[in-house]
Amino acid sequence: MSTTARRRAGVATATGLALIAMAAPAAAEQSDPAALSVLHGVPGMTVDVYVDGELTLDDFEPATLAGPLELPAGTYSVAITAADAEDDSDPVLGPIDLDLEAGGNYTAVAHLDADGEATASFFMNDISEVAAGEGRLTVRHTAAAPAVDVLAGDEAVIMDLANGSEESLELPAGTVSASVAAAGTTDPVIGPADLMVEEGTHTIVYAWGSLEDDSLDIAIQTIDYLGSAPSGVPTGLVPVEEPSGLPLAAVIGGLGAAVLAAVFGGRALVRNRA
Repeated sequence: MSTTARRRAGVATATGLALIAMAAPAAAEQSDPAALSVLHGVPGMTVDVYVDGELTLDDFEPATLAGPLELPAGTYSVAITAADAEDDSDPVLGPIDLDLEAGGNYTAVAHLDADGEATASFFMNDISEVAAGEGRLTVRHTAAAPAVDVLAGDEAVIMDLANGSEESLELPAGTVSASVAAAGTTDPVIGPADLMVEEGTHTIVYAWGSLEDDSLDIAIQTIDYLGSAPSGVPTGLVPVEEPSGLPLAAVIGGLGAAVLAAVFGGRALVRNRA
């Protein structure tokens, strides 16, 4: 993405976030907001996002993570439409009522199901404290692909992970060489790539795209400050160190990448990690 395009994306995202915040229920609890991030993992689909009937995010593209935006606890209705739709009367996803609890941390993901159809999944992010010297690693399967195994080196550490599901591990801080393979095999369909597990950080890896279309990629979200009771839970994208010659995913960073769109069929919101 060019520098100009990134700047435009950043402006569009900031505007969308402001609109979402204004769309928050007026009577919702203000003292303990929820945090919501959105990942757009539907290849080839640029969308508009409507929140409570209002156009909130315009022309959002795939391969983008946005968030988190702090919102008052409450219920939000989100509809995802084709780009430049006149309104939200003919959504491609939704409308979906998304319930956000006070103090909760969430990620909404628009992605493909195992059969390649657009769908949405809603995850609550674990922001509980981790032990000293450790980090939390979560893998989420949001790709049009059969069940997969996640390998650390040549060893399967997560097995039979199905589309729309997740699994978490607590690991010593350090670098993990990880790859994704079809369940029961060791031949990577994504990776291998070096992932940094940082102390006190929750690293969330998303497999997205389509195996059949050869568009499998990964995106990474991080939630920091979990070494002790956090006063905040900023999240964002971190780079993946990709070995040369391996078609690993582009993990996007910076505010321009925030275009992530709430295509999730569950609500958009966002703030990128600096």
